[in-house]
Amino acid sequence: MPVFDFNNTPDTKEPVKCTYTTFASDADHASAEQPILILDNSKKEWKHHSCGVFANQNKQTAFEFDEEGGKVSADILRVDSRFVSLLKWLGENRINVRLSGVNNSEGYCVYRIREIAFGGGTKLSAEDGFLQFMIERLFASDAPEEEIDDEDQEESGDDMKLTSIQSITDFLNCAGRTLPDNIRLWARRNLAVARSHEVSPEERRHAQRALSMMLNIQWKKDYFEAIDPAEARRILDEELYGMERVKQRIIETIIQINRTHTLPAYGLLLIGPAGTGKSQIAYAVARILKLPWSTLDMSSINDPEQLTGSSRIYSNAKPGIIMEAFGMAESSNLVFIINELDKAASGKGNGNPADVLLTLLDNLGFTDNYMECMIPTSGVYPIATANDRDQISAPLMSRFAVIDIPDYTAEEKKVIFSKFALPKILRRIGLSADECIMTDEALDAVIELYSNTSGIRDLEQAAEHIAAHALYKIEVEHVKEVVYDAESVRELLS
Repeated sequence: MPVFDFNNTPDTKEPVKCTYTTFASDADHASAEQPILILDNSKKEWKHHSCGVFANQNKQTAFEFDEEGGKVSADILRVDSRFVSLLKWLGENRINVRLSGVNNSEGYCVYRIREIAFGGGTKLSAEDGFLQFMIERLFASDAPEEEIDDEDQEESGDDMKLTSIQSITDFLNCAGRTLPDNIRLWARRNLAVARSHEVSPEERRHAQRALSMMLNIQWKKDYFEAIDPAEARRILDEELYGMERVKQRIIETIIQINRTHTLPAYGLLLIGPAGTGKSQIAYAVARILKLPWSTLDMSSINDPEQLTGSSRIYSNAKPGIIMEAFGMAESSNLVFIINELDKAASGKGNGNPADVLLTLLDNLGFTDNYMECMIPTSGVYPIATANDRDQISAPLMSRFAVIDIPDYTAEEKKVIFSKFALPKILRRIGLSADECIMTDEALDAVIELYSNTSGIRDLEQAAEHIAAHALYKIEVEHVKEVVYDAESVRELLS
């Protein structure tokens, strides 16, 4: 009987040597010049599309290519620091992937990673969705502050959401270092609650719901790229007629952002009569800043808890409107449009809703009772609208740069009606300008009829009435055109 002698077998294995170095990058996409990682190609140049698996980095820091003769390993030379944990996760789970890259003097520069089926075939996009979602989120994140030791069509993450415990766990393992410190620690604690069997099912459900909402928000840096003032002016001219002082104040804000690359310390408060386009100005500013926006109507808020959320001790607890706004925008940087700020102090519940806004406007962070975590607000730009300055408390006023929106003059209303309101409605209902003709006297009559009303909403309704009447005449009476004079306008609109 043969006897096997293991006396000379080494007791310990050689430690794995890390072959790669990391580099910090803030690129929001990958290319051959800005790759995700670089593999060694000194022995062989790799194909543009190459399949295989990442090695378990506890054993080897390499990629194992599927070649005709079998598996061939290539050392990892350099890695974008944001992707180190993701590559480890891919290796530990032996996930089959296809790399897209190019060979150059540095090595094989990989700029795209896709999950594939075991046999090498392309998976359905939905199956590949988590990996693409992770890659997009990592590109949208900043590099970790400390180095971690341990030609196709574009793919997307298929709007994937982090909802299951497994996807939340994988996200924290792969990208947890890119989250703000307090949110990362909060997420670990809540994940422990969501997975625990020592708490009630209700507590687990609340923890999982809170995690899903928090982690689906992209926590971006508060550095803002420069904005082209000429493009900003074009957008303002496109959205607003006249209002030169208002436009000048907004352009000044843009110049300030360009100099500091941060949002101003104070948001904008637009005060003026109803119908003067205050909300339209707010939407224009959001468009200029290229940020998602969310609205909050203070006239419908009766209790502070609607803003701050309810405690998880209640079975029907839920986040507040402010936290839901972050969730809807899926971004920590957004324009928060607060409509009818002058009605913020008229709460009918236990407390004053206006007081809750103060913490949001101070840019020191906002705490939601349901989330139980301080939410960074340095990327939030508040824009409020109001009709009555006297109804706004002094503490709220002090947190805004106030812009008074004047009512339009009769001449401005005439231009807005004839050049903007009526043509827009005619286009919408399919009439040409020469089918609905208004004389100068007719235009003067319209402005005279609404001289005692503020804003232009009544003028827009008048334009709608006139256009509908013209369409009726053309369709029913089969006339080619309808000409309105002062008398016919007064008869129609009075």
